[in-house]
Amino acid sequence: MNRLAAASLALLIAGCTAAVAAPQSAQAPATAAGAQRAAFDMGPAYLPGPLPAGETLVGAPPAAGSQALQHDEALSAAGLALQGSARFRLAAADADLGPGAVPGAFSCAADVAISDRATPAIMHLLRRATADFGTSTSGVKALYNRPRPFTVNNRPTCVPNDEGALRNNGSYPSGHSAIGYGAGLLLASVFPDRAAALTRRGIEFGESRRVCNVHWDSDVAAGRDFAAATFARLQSDPAFREDLVKAQAEARNLISAAAPGAQACAAEAAALTGGRNEAPGS
Repeated sequence: MNRLAAASLALLIAGCTAAVAAPQSAQAPATAAGAQRAAFDMGPAYLPGPLPAGETLVGAPPAAGSQALQHDEALSAAGLALQGSARFRLAAADADLGPGAVPGAFSCAADVAISDRATPAIMHLLRRATADFGTSTSGVKALYNRPRPFTVNNRPTCVPNDEGALRNNGSYPSGHSAIGYGAGLLLASVFPDRAAALTRRGIEFGESRRVCNVHWDSDVAAGRDFAAATFARLQSDPAFREDLVKAQAEARNLISAAAPGAQACAAEAAALTGGRNEAPGS
């Protein structure tokens, strides 16, 4: 990873939710890089740093007194009404970027249990691209340093242990939303027959940040914009294109990969449907 990309990933790590690290084995010494990998299951980014001129893509966050800010506040209130619900618990699960968490979030939508053992090429592609989607927002985050909703409404989040780190990190755009929507777009290109479900799950992954009370709706929408632009940018990278071809071939040749758990997928679907019904307009 080059120096600029490493710096951008450091910004992502400072601002994204700190997932609980998996226990390290005797063969994996507790180095800073090892701890980073345990909390954030990402590979080296394909691209060098944040999205260039990202501020021209989304502009400034909503201004005080604007209709856009009123819309943010209304949807924030709708998200707060979901606290304690199944959708709120799913938002907490979606906050995790640790080992296996992102592929796990998309396995039901893909109808394949995405894992290192069953789908190594897909996992490799997803890990590397996830770093690109996440770091794409870091420049604009630092530019605006927008306060997060929980610092304004003083209500709980779904990640109380991370509030200290998030409190001083910009809310706009959402890096988690960029990761989720980007992963949905990426996996839709790997499993084209599941494109609608995967893209929808990517949207909901970002919506989880609003439900969690750590991002405004406009943060989440801007994160999707960054994911779309980054996904387009990735198409010009030879290493990405080569890895995408390998992942697509692996998906076509899957014969006995385990399906995700039916009970868990039914619970996820119910949580997502309930969340949409309880927060109309989100």
